[in-house]
Order: sequence, then structure tokens, then C-alpha cells
Amino acid sequence: MIFQEWIRRARELGASDLHVEADGPVITRVRGKLQPLGETSSAVDLQRTSEELLGAEGWAGFLSRGSADISLEVAGTRCRINLFRTIRGIAFAVRLLAPSISDLRSCNLHPGLRRLIEPTTGLVVISGPTGSGKSTTLAALIEEMNATQARNIITLESPLEYVHMNRRSFIRQREIPTHSASFEQAITDALRENPDVLVISEMRTPEVMRLTLNAAETGHLVLATMHSATCAEALTRICMSFPADIQGSIRAQLADCLVGVLCQRLDYLSNRRLRVPRCELLLGSTGARGTIRAGTFSHLVNVIQSGGEEGMWSFDRYGRWIEQHNEWAPTGTSSAGEDKRSSAVTEEAMDVAELTELVHRLEKRGH
Repeated sequence: MIFQEWIRRARELGASDLHVEADGPVITRVRGKLQPLGETSSAVDLQRTSEELLGAEGWAGFLSRGSADISLEVAGTRCRINLFRTIRGIAFAVRLLAPSISDLRSCNLHPGLRRLIEPTTGLVVISGPTGSGKSTTLAALIEEMNATQARNIITLESPLEYVHMNRRSFIRQREIPTHSASFEQAITDALRENPDVLVISEMRTPEVMRLTLNAAETGHLVLATMHSATCAEALTRICMSFPADIQGSIRAQLADCLVGVLCQRLDYLSNRRLRVPRCELLLGSTGARGTIRAGTFSHLVNVIQSGGEEGMWSFDRYGRWIEQHNEWAPTGTSSAGEDKRSSAVTEEAMDVAELTELVHRLEKRGH
């Protein structure tokens, strides 16, 4: 299958993502920049690959919905794949996942983030923009628990990305909608399954947020992810997802159960040829809880700035730790020969105009 060859070559280049569209160029994202793989995709090949990846039932669902999410291993690489339709036909957006996650150190995260998994109850929110490594950080926290604590952990994911093996903890992973029709149903079911820890891959709807808060209040440690640029924005989004007349009670509920919010983005270390997370960490201190109850989320930046001794991190403070830190683990998307291969590949990002021009040339060639 030519798709397997694209994945293999993308992995060798150290790519984090692969983008494919019918009768268009195959594009990789290496260290945050788009660059061509030097291949073109055929509409016929993409349809055949889609049918093989999805199976008969999944293909029928794709035809009716116009998109599909799957996670599986391709050419020895664990991938999260979004298949969707465009004006030119079928397209793939593929995230190449690290081959394995062992702990925070292997993900180049500060070891002090372990404090997020020390409580037995409460809510931990992992946030950041798309592609910032939220799922990897979540997997690292799960593995930290797995290595040191005997807990019953239930994960609810869509799609299921990293596969965890039982070590000290007992981990059961459920994929939505493969193993349960919806996140709402899966959370309700999970609370009857005696969990110590509940992991929710993304809070997207007010109902999922409500159920997540309830789970965190009823004796469970809940880890969840969402999209946001800062810790304050994450908490604001949660509260603003509810009607105005109940936002006060939501703020109180959130303040009571909050363990912490971790927001991250990726920085590129040119001297190491490595992308590492830069984090902002808000912990559920007395000051943070009072600020959340009052609804003055813009003041949380001051709470973080003054909370260094309590273990909080601003982006700037964490950046200084990155500058002083010398021991970095190679990321899962890099390989031993990346430095040699990268010399043959342009370091400059392809902008939208360049990509469009390339597509147009290929279309003319086809005619």
C-alpha cells in the first residue's frame, strides 16, 4: 500500500503530520513547517486506501457523514487519521504519534507536573491549541500513575490514540463511538464502573462539561482536555458554555473541585533540532479558587505570576526553565538519521500560495 510508504517516509523525516488530497501533492509537517514529500496522490488510490482503513461499516458511515476519525498502526507507526471530503475528493490529515509514552521526562515536561496526579479527587484540565501535544501530555500523566499508583483508570477517547498496558494500575480504554455511542453515555456508564481516575479526551459540549464536573465532585480524579490558549481562557470557556443564570453555580462548582489547569504550546529549540512543550500551570490554590468564584478570570494571570512558590508556572517562567535545562529526550517523531536527511529537505515553510501553485501545476499536467 503506497499509504504505508508515505507514513514510513514521513516518520524518517521526523514529521508530526501528513496531509494528502486526491490528485494533489503529499505534504508533511516537519518541526511545524509544511514541506512536500515529493509524491502525488491518486484519487483512485485514496479511495481504495480509505475503504481498506475504514472497513465496510466505516466506509458506509464516511459516505453518509463526509468524514471519519480512526486511530491505528500503519507501517509500525501509531497514527490518528481524519478522513474527509473536499472539492477535489477524499483527503487525509494524519497525526504521527510517538511510538510509546513512558513518563513526563520522555515527553520533555517538567517533573513537577506530577503534582497534578497526586490528589485522589478533583479536576485536571489539559489545554492548548490544536497540535500542541495535549494528547501526549495526557498519556504521560496516565503512565506516571500507571508506574507508581494502583488505580482503576477508565479512558474515554475519540479516537483512541495511545494504547496503555497495565502495570501498577488497571487501565480500561474505550473509544467513542466504537465502544459507546457518545461521551455523555460513556461518562454516565463509567461512574458505575468503580473508577478511581476518569480520563476524557476532550470536553466539547456543555453536557460533557457538566458530567465531567459532577464526576470530579463525587470522589474521582478526572483528567480532561480542551482547546484554549491560556489557563484563564480554558476556565472561561467552561463557564461561558452554560446559560448565564447558572454560571455562578458552575464557577462555584469549578472552584471547589479544581486541581489544576495546564496549558501548553510547542517551542522549537534550534540548537537541539527539537520541539518541546512550553507550559502555563494554574493550581487550585486559595487565591485561584476565590478568583474563579468571583468570575474575574482575567486576574488569574496575577495568581499564576505570584504562585511560583506553590508550584505554578507562567509561560515566561517555564521558558526560563527550558533555557537552563540541558537534558532533553528525543521526540517520537524524530529518528537517528534525521539530521542527515533534513539537509536534503528545505528548511523553509511552504506558504499557501506555493501549495496552491503546486496543485495547479499538477492539475494542468493531468489534463
